[in-house]
Amino acid sequence: MQLLLILGIVVAIAAVAFALQNNAPVTVALGIWSFDSSLAMVLLLALGIGAMIAVSLSWPSMIKNVWAGSRLRRQVNQLQDDKAMLEQRVVQLEEELKRVSPAPVPEEPPRYLGLKSILIGGKAENTKE
Repeated sequence: MQLLLILGIVVAIAAVAFALQNNAPVTVALGIWSFDSSLAMVLLLALGIGAMIAVSLSWPSMIKNVWAGSRLRRQVNQLQDDKAMLEQRVVQLEEELKRVSPAPVPEEPPRYLGLKSILIGGKAENTKE
């Protein structure tokens, strides 16, 4: 934004310098209407009218962007609220699942086969010699 302001100031200074160097009287005619003025005044008037036209043409898009931004902010806030509600619901469901589900059955420790039990056929663990 500051860069645009600096650029605008530079353009204005250049226009004023150009207008001051060209101060010859000119006649401007538009249809049946005409007036005499210095070239500097005509130049500054044309620059001002051009700036007003540019601003008036850019207003609709600026307003559209402001509306879109506010709509998106409302949507983000709504989605954040929904997310918080769903996270709370997940916590409630996990607590209910812990309360309702039975305790897990412990697994039996794995049985390792030794060389003797492999050779005899698995009976070495049950019999003691």
